[in-house]
Amino acid sequence: MTELPSWAWIRPIVIGLFRQDGAILVAECRDPVKGETFYRPLGGAIEFGETSAEALVREMREELDEEIKALEYLGTLENIFTFDGAAGHEIVQVYDARFTDPTVYGRGVVAGYEADAGVEEFTAMWMPVESFEGDDARIVYPNGLLELLRSRAA
Repeated sequence: MTELPSWAWIRPIVIGLFRQDGAILVAECRDPVKGETFYRPLGGAIEFGETSAEALVREMREELDEEIKALEYLGTLENIFTFDGAAGHEIVQVYDARFTDPTVYGRGVVAGYEADAGVEEFTAMWMPVESFEGDDARIVYPNGLLELLRSRAA
């Protein structure tokens, strides 16, 4: 059997949609090769032996030091993309969820830490869903997320 290069693996991930007043919590990211700024809901890799719901709970503890509740599975997206010049392929489990601490919803920005990137700090922000629609739309990933949001409006 031929071993696949590391870029050829399909990565199972989970993201959480935390919603308030028509906005979702997203992190701003930048692809330096494309020169593209984009937004992505928070989440991360599903580790071997854990469910996607367990992974989302773990990721929010690790990245935000926050507990979550009321997880509701919304669907699965397949995201094939290029980032920083490298091909990627993800199977994305998407959940609606709520923070147990209601003060998170009053913060304009939420500080986080990404352990996979060598404990890199990031900032998440509440962005109106409508900012990802129309002619001047900001870019949101994974692909298909807006359609899933529209079909499962909460």
